[in-house]
Amino acid sequence: MAKKRGRKSKRLYFTEDTELAIIEYLASEDQDERNKIYNRRIHYSFYKLAENLIHTFKFYYTEVDDLEDLKHEVICFLLEKLHYFKVGRGKAFSYFSIVGKNYLILYNNKNYAKKKIKADLIEVDTDDNILSDFERREVRNEKIEFLDLYIEYMDNILLKTFKKSEEIKVADAVLTVFKKRESLEIFNKKAIYIYIREITGLETPVITKVIKVMKSIFQKCYSQYLETGYIYKQ
Repeated sequence: MAKKRGRKSKRLYFTEDTELAIIEYLASEDQDERNKIYNRRIHYSFYKLAENLIHTFKFYYTEVDDLEDLKHEVICFLLEKLHYFKVGRGKAFSYFSIVGKNYLILYNNKNYAKKKIKADLIEVDTDDNILSDFERREVRNEKIEFLDLYIEYMDNILLKTFKKSEEIKVADAVLTVFKKRESLEIFNKKAIYIYIREITGLETPVITKVIKVMKSIFQKCYSQYLETGYIYKQ
């Protein structure tokens, strides 16, 4: 008589060890130890969770060209929210599934709306030429000018803003990417993490911390630029 096969787990990627690793990560105050725990025992689980959420619920309205980039965006968001997980209040798998799904719902809806608006504008522009080539060039030139000012500003305050060598390394890598940019939208895409990891060899937690600071400065500088046309020197 043939043996009845046991039912395979549908989520072998998020195991009890993953749950324990998250608890150990949160309990540790040593950044090197956290990096090791995340890289060895958490990252793959987050990667597979992001992949399953995207394909299970068909979150395909994206502004990135490759779904790998979207997975990475979800992973970065999960990492940003990792410290909100409360040990003893349920399973980490359930918590991060909800967090990831909610992120993708908002992301998907936002990009669906953007694609629809863009399609409508293209249709109007074809008929009435409302968005002229000149106007588009003006907006692009303005963004190029601001980004050049931001790069110069960050170069000047880099060592004041970041003290640790690995943080300086990441910030310098970000500015290098900006200087060699081909697209003005690269700062708004979390896919930039992929490039920075290749340049620095550092792990996501360090990169996330540095980019969060740089993005905050970016937003403040852009507000100043829109109001005055320049960025205040420190």
